[in-house]
Order: sequence, then C-alpha cells, then structure tokens
Amino acid sequence: MSLERCAIGLIEDDPIMGESLAQRLALEGADVTWWKTKAEAVQGLAKRRPQAVICDLKLPDGNGEEIFLETAKSERAPPFLFMTAFGEIDQAVRLMRCGAGDYVTKPFEMSSFLERVESLVDSPQPESEGILGVSPAMRALEGTLGRLAKVGAPVLLTGETGSGKEVCARLLHASRGKAGPFMAVNCAAIPAELMESELFGHEKGAFSGAHARHLGYAERAGTGTLFLDEIGDLPPKLQAKLLRLLEERSFTRVGGEQVIPFKARVVCATNVDLPQKVKEGSFREDLLYRINVVHVPVPPLRDRGEDIVWLIDRFVTELTEDSVVRIQGTSALAMETALTHDWPGNVRELRNRVERAIALSDGPLLMPGDLFPDLGPVFKPSQREGLEGIRDEAERRHIARVLAENDGAVLATAKALAVSRTTLWEKMKRHGIAPARE
Repeated sequence: MSLERCAIGLIEDDPIMGESLAQRLALEGADVTWWKTKAEAVQGLAKRRPQAVICDLKLPDGNGEEIFLETAKSERAPPFLFMTAFGEIDQAVRLMRCGAGDYVTKPFEMSSFLERVESLVDSPQPESEGILGVSPAMRALEGTLGRLAKVGAPVLLTGETGSGKEVCARLLHASRGKAGPFMAVNCAAIPAELMESELFGHEKGAFSGAHARHLGYAERAGTGTLFLDEIGDLPPKLQAKLLRLLEERSFTRVGGEQVIPFKARVVCATNVDLPQKVKEGSFREDLLYRINVVHVPVPPLRDRGEDIVWLIDRFVTELTEDSVVRIQGTSALAMETALTHDWPGNVRELRNRVERAIALSDGPLLMPGDLFPDLGPVFKPSQREGLEGIRDEAERRHIARVLAENDGAVLATAKALAVSRTTLWEKMKRHGIAPARE
C-alpha cells in the first residue's frame, strides 16, 4: 500500500500537529491540502474532492462532525478519518455508524496512523444504494429524474403495469425539495361523469348533489405535482380541458366563473401505446405533444434482473420489521427461481408474492414454493429443506429449461438429456411438468 499521488485533505487547527502531519504525509508521496478551520474546509471541499479526509473533531469555528455531515450529503463523499481525544471516542463511534471511515485516538503512533490512512484510501468505497434499484438501467433512470427535478417541463412516464411509474413520479416530486403536495389521480378508476369535478372541482349548486364547493386535484396540487396515472383512459371531453389547462396554466371550477391559476407540475403515466391511440382517434394528438415534452420509459422487471434480489431483500425486511413471523430471509433456491420468472406483473407482482409468502410460509427461509405456489409443489414436505429436495428442484428446473429450448418436444428433450423417453416421462410426471407437445 502507498499514498503516492493520493489527494488527502487535512483539517487541523493546531499548527504544530497540522504541520507535522502534512509534512509526513507529503514524505509518503501524498498531495496534501491543509485547512485550519471549518469554514476553510467546507469551502475547500466544495471545490475539490480528495481521496480521504483526516479531520480533527474540535475546531475553532465548529467541529469535524458538522463538516462530515455536510459533505456526506453530496455524491462521492470522501471517507473521513477522525482524530479524537479519549473523551470523544463515543462521538467517533457514532460517526462511524453514520458512515465515517475510521478514527484514531490521540496521541497515536505515526506508523499506525499511516496504516489507517492507507487502508482508508485503498478500500473500495461502496456506491450509495439506489432508491429505485441497483441495476444500471434504474440508476440511470434515477439520474434522469434528478436532472428533471430542476426544471418544470411536463413528463410522460411509460412502462408496463406494476413497473413502478408512480414510484418514479414520487421520486421526481421529492427531488424538488419543498415542492408542495403530490396529488395522484388514476384516470381509469374515476367514472367519466365525475372526472371533471374531481380534477377541476365544482361550485356549490353546480349540479344535483353539489351541496358545497369542492376543490379539485388541480387546485389542491398547489405548487406541487399533479400526477395523472393511466392518462390513456382519460375521456375525450376531459382531454380537451386538460389541454387547455396545460396551455393556459389556468382553469375554472365546474359551475364557476373565477379563473384559477394552475401552478403545479404535470406528470403523466401510461402502460398503453399513446401514438397508436392517436391513430385510432381515441387520444388527442395535440395533447400527446403537450404531455410528452420529456418521455421517460420505465423498464420492466424482467429486463433488470439485478433488481430482483435487491427488491426481494427490501420487501422481506420491510414486511417483517413489525411482524411476529419467523422469516429470517430468502433461500438461494427461491432467489434462483425468482430470477428465472418472467414477472408479467413486474414489481407489484413481486411485492405481492413476497407478502403472501411471508404470511403463509412455515419458514425460517422463504422457499420457491412459497413465492410460486401456482407452479405446484416444488418439494415434498419431508424434503423441503433436505438435500434430496434440493436435488429434485435442480432436476426439475433443468428438465423444464431443456424442454423449453426444444419447444416442448419430449423426444428431442430426452436426447438432449441423454435419457430414454420413458425415463423422461416418469421424471416429468413426478415433478409435475406438462409437455407443450408430444
């Protein structure tokens, strides 16, 4: 290990200690930047990101904890090595739990100190965990939403049902900071005759049953976000009114005359092909242009397999946090089976399967049959966690995979597996595998 050409930030107000450390680090080949106050450090770290920061906890204008917590908010925050007095160890340990790299207690031996610094520089820094997922596709999507949060252009989220379009819309809204309320409207769930009143509100007496003024979603959104889910199901009459809302940035309540300014951002989502609906005449082309200023596709779960294990772990942790069930995690077999599943219902299907599995499993680990009871019994009860059950499950999956590769042809599959057709039939019957064709 070496500190040759490593950029090191040093935050130390003591001139003797600071000069000693700066000189020794420079002798080791490090490029050292020495800051003597909190203000200098904050300003310096905003301009330059060293590979590690060595920081004293007590400073004349603040403390090292404040610098660390401020720096940790930014992307690719450098690891911190805190220098503490004996009485500050508790504080240092607390900072370690918050993500700090290491600490040393004064006085310390220089050789031990350098080893700590080298270890901190050489250790790979884990990437921050994603919010939407860990796959490259979802990390890129997070970056896109982060950039879009800085502008107010309408956004159209497209993707299969259950893929997480509303989650993306909420992340986009939250990334704006203090951006007002998030109002979600499912255009397919509200009856057409009520949609105008729900969206734009109504005045007292506007129609039979309107006993009081009602504020619609557009008005309640304020300066926040109006999220229109299943926008493709919006009735034609409301499509024209939504177009006017987007063009004029104002509206009137049903039965009212007062023009109300519209200040919210509009984010729409759909799982249908809107250009095709335009061709069919069921969706306005001019409205499509207005809501599709920025198009953000959300990939289906089957195209981002890296997220499946991550999502299962998160759902298991979340759903068992306040539960009395004995579930401790998910078995490797269940994970492998999940990775081969097509997930037509995407993330929503995955969460539902995990929730049902936790409720019905006799655990401690979720097994393939818990997540996929619709595939039939994978293990006999007596073999559920035994070696024989694991061998049976591996054999079943392999036969099913080769059978699929041969379009369900039993004879071709038997040849590929180097067994007789009779033997294959017996194994398929035992495992509950039905051929697509003879």
